Amino acid sequence: MDIEYSFNKRPTTDQIIELYDNAGLPRPTNDKERMEQMFENSNLIITAWDNELLVGVSRSITDWVWACYLSDLAVRGDYKKMGIGRKLISLTKEKVGNQSMVLLLSVPTAIEYYPKVGFKKQESSFIIEREQ
Repeated sequence: MDIEYSFNKRPTTDQIIELYDNAGLPRPTNDKERMEQMFENSNLIITAWDNELLVGVSRSITDWVWACYLSDLAVRGDYKKMGIGRKLISLTKEKVGNQSMVLLLSVPTAIEYYPKVGFKKQESSFIIEREQ
């Protein structure tokens, strides 16, 4: 299977919603406008495709020289454990360069995954939760 990775090929909002639901990523997929805004306001999006099927996405917000917040990493259920998530993370780090850190907040089901792909668990984060 030949997976195509792209910085330029943008999925439709419907494709994104379908992928996130399939991957079990808890996002507001019932709010199409909010999902559109999430992608429109992100400045580093990498997609993974199996022909015309969207099989993975990483969505980040970065300043390119200090910090990159990898806000979404989703891989279609049937494509997990094929290295797609690892490749999306690697391409994200490659694109932001050596001066920038990559950080994320993990969903509970992925906490065991991230140390396996090079992330170091931090105890120094704080959050003000969203209200909706």
